[in-house]
Amino acid sequence: MPEETTQRRRRAPAMSPEDRREAIVSATLPLLFEHGANVTTSQIAKAAGIAEGTVFRAFKDKQELIRTCVHNVLAIDSELELIEHARQAGTLAERLSWAISAVSGYLDRMWKLVSVLRDSGYDPHDPHDGKREHKGPPAEMQRLAEHVASLFGPDDDLRVDPSLAARLLLGLVFTNRMHGKGFGDSTADTEQLVELFLHGVLRGNQ
Repeated sequence: MPEETTQRRRRAPAMSPEDRREAIVSATLPLLFEHGANVTTSQIAKAAGIAEGTVFRAFKDKQELIRTCVHNVLAIDSELELIEHARQAGTLAERLSWAISAVSGYLDRMWKLVSVLRDSGYDPHDPHDGKREHKGPPAEMQRLAEHVASLFGPDDDLRVDPSLAARLLLGLVFTNRMHGKGFGDSTADTEQLVELFLHGVLRGNQ
């Protein structure tokens, strides 16, 4: 067999346009968290191992790429999957620990992105992005609350309905992340949050 033919067969198959876009987004995300909107297409191309022109063949411009990355970061698919896995836990405390980890991870990721984009002068709520289908953090938090509510079972003897219990838990997780800058430096870990949520802040109420 001719050597040239062998080399052609050994080449990896060309990426589909969608796979190429996903690969570029994956390479861009770490740079976006580091540089915000100031990341350059040259940096992106180098991280993705492609020519800079390939970026513009996959995306109309850098703004479209950044918006795609923002939508990717704000998506909660992995968090919902984690909450689904929580159903396997034997106790309510264990299920809520999984839920708290999922929500905390989402909040940290979202706030970090918003902060770096704001500091670099980028507005994630682009009024010209008429095709945007992503509803943003409020809608995603509502979806998280609905899934957390499903972790409460009929045997858990709740004082309130599951939807309110889930909202209260998310509120506790949310405010626990608000430390520093006038809020104080102390925070509760996941186990403490579960204990506080289920038994309150007074000793002897367990």
